[in-house]
Amino acid sequence: MSGQSQAGFTPTGTIATPADRRRVVFATVVGTTVEWYDFFIYATAVGLVFGQLFFEPLGANSAIVAFATVGVSFLFRPLGAFLAGHYGDKLGRKTVLMWTLILMGAATALIGVLPTYEAIGIAAPILLVLLRILQGISAGGEWGGAVLMAVEHAPKAKRGIFGASPQIGVPLGLLLASGVMALMTVIAPGDQFLEWGWRIPFLLSVVLILVGYYVRRKVEESPVFVELAERKEKASMPIVQLFRKHLLLVIVAAFVFAGNNAVGYMTTGGYIQGYATNPEGPIGLERGPVLWAVAGSAVTWLITTLLAGWLSDRIGRRTTYIMGWVMQLVGVFTLFPLVNSGEIGLLFAGLAILTIGLGFTYGPQAALYAELFPASIRFSGVSISYAIGAIAGGAFAPTIATAIVQATGSTQAVTWYLAGMTLLGLVATLLLRDRSGIPLGPDHEEEQSVSPIRGLAKV
Repeated sequence: MSGQSQAGFTPTGTIATPADRRRVVFATVVGTTVEWYDFFIYATAVGLVFGQLFFEPLGANSAIVAFATVGVSFLFRPLGAFLAGHYGDKLGRKTVLMWTLILMGAATALIGVLPTYEAIGIAAPILLVLLRILQGISAGGEWGGAVLMAVEHAPKAKRGIFGASPQIGVPLGLLLASGVMALMTVIAPGDQFLEWGWRIPFLLSVVLILVGYYVRRKVEESPVFVELAERKEKASMPIVQLFRKHLLLVIVAAFVFAGNNAVGYMTTGGYIQGYATNPEGPIGLERGPVLWAVAGSAVTWLITTLLAGWLSDRIGRRTTYIMGWVMQLVGVFTLFPLVNSGEIGLLFAGLAILTIGLGFTYGPQAALYAELFPASIRFSGVSISYAIGAIAGGAFAPTIATAIVQATGSTQAVTWYLAGMTLLGLVATLLLRDRSGIPLGPDHEEEQSVSPIRGLAKV
């Protein structure tokens, strides 16, 4: 039996206490919230100010290009995932998490002091994109380490709810980013928001990073990695082994996440914020109320993410996901009719309905991914699958939506695009066996190496 992965024991035989587990959960929630606050504050600013301040010479195309910079960071997520996966499987989960946190915070704070196009010309958007790339590298490395710290510390019967703890960092980060931006529209209304108000949320990252760093350094390394290190069973080239033996699994797992990510980036990517507040668009709502509505929907997303993680421990990851895809499809078809009403209450309702499905297709993901891959290459497997899914899903979803609306003058085609991505996630989920409760420790590598894809034998 592999200690912690079976009954809550560490490799040295001591029991992982409830206090130890609470510390891990708290650290993963705080750390991922800070990371995603940094990542989403950029996307929120894109929809509100970056088109005007950094890409104004492009005229009507400034919004599309600005949203494209959100997607550019996703292209570098695989680099972060490769680096984090390699070193996470060799040096440990905790070490990688500390460095991703620092990198994300530094990039975010520097955006807060970046001169605009009016001040330094073409250098402004170039520097903005470079800093966004650093955010992408950090995000690519962050998620895998956070979810493995949570899931590999968890009792076997509670991996879903433990794994949901880093997952709620996304809605919490969105809530924090939207809330701080909304507050700044009050403190610095009108032109003041464009002049300096938008910078404060970026500079706030310095304080949040210090808090996240302090909390994370108090947490012990993952027991599964400690056991691998003690046995000297760490893979020498984990990424090579991953692609040689599990390439198809990486692709299927990536499509599972892509179906959620494309839809989620309607808000986390700043699209709805920009669409609803565009003074030349069909709605033209004020920034503040829209940001508060997005913040409110982040709360419903948080609740349903936790609920889905808890439920997946009782009915399985696969069944929970299938329920989620059905609810997400309902949310996709109700979103734009409610948003296009021009009523802030109905806009919130559309976002809240959408987040029910988003939560159910995000809450079980950490446990699902951790149970798909063998222990020696698990960090590489979950990180790279996640990064590829992010590119296929959310990377350019706001850009695609913006281009579709400009070309057709309607959001109907955007709805069908999001519905198609949802169905892609459903199909990928149906291809996987449910492996809820499979042993996670290195004693069970042979069992873990049996492909979870239906119809495939051991690889």
